[in-house]
Amino acid sequence: GAVLYSKNADKAQYPASITKIMTALLGCENLDPSQKFTMSQSAAYGITESNSSSIYADTGEEFTIEQALMAVMLQSANEMTLAVAELTTGSTKKFVEQMNLKARQLGCTNTHFNNPNGLPDEIHYTTAADMAKIARAAWFNPTFRKFASTQYYEIPPTNKFAETRYLLNHHKMMKGQTYAYDGVLGGKTGYTKAAGNTLVTYAEKDGMMLICVVMRSNSTAQWNDTRNLFEYCF
Repeated sequence: GAVLYSKNADKAQYPASITKIMTALLGCENLDPSQKFTMSQSAAYGITESNSSSIYADTGEEFTIEQALMAVMLQSANEMTLAVAELTTGSTKKFVEQMNLKARQLGCTNTHFNNPNGLPDEIHYTTAADMAKIARAAWFNPTFRKFASTQYYEIPPTNKFAETRYLLNHHKMMKGQTYAYDGVLGGKTGYTKAAGNTLVTYAEKDGMMLICVVMRSNSTAQWNDTRNLFEYCF
């Protein structure tokens, strides 16, 4: 819980897809990963933004909760955040209320979520300090930890889609990836034009666990800044 380094930690920023850490945490707390479900029309086609991250799930398509949460954390699938929201509370609106309640319970003081995925919205914001609290709480959930630290996952053919979907974690500091850093266990990436690059990273060395949150960054600086922060703090 100690803060080892911070800069503008309490400044409200757009989080983009690191929002999905909260979404996945609530999914892990309330749903059974082995449970099967069928995509609703509202989840499958509820996102209207073009070029939105997706696994192109279709109305009536059958998945497990585990597959949905892997799609959320690895592929950043926006339609799957809507599915998780509906399955958890019955509607996206109620789920967003749950997100904000959870944020307050975790001690967040300048956070307001307005959707489960982080797509641009003026009243959807958080701070680096608040995001660190959310990320820390999530890591203590062993089910969430599995989703945040998986590198590669396959969703086999479904009743609606004849091919296997291959999901690859977008976090480039994980083992074997471009900016691999020793000790990095996983995390979540995010990007929108409004938010810039956002990044949450979990790392552990010699029994010390660190969580790094970088917001309003760019495609190269997010990795280098995170590495420098880990070097300094470890």
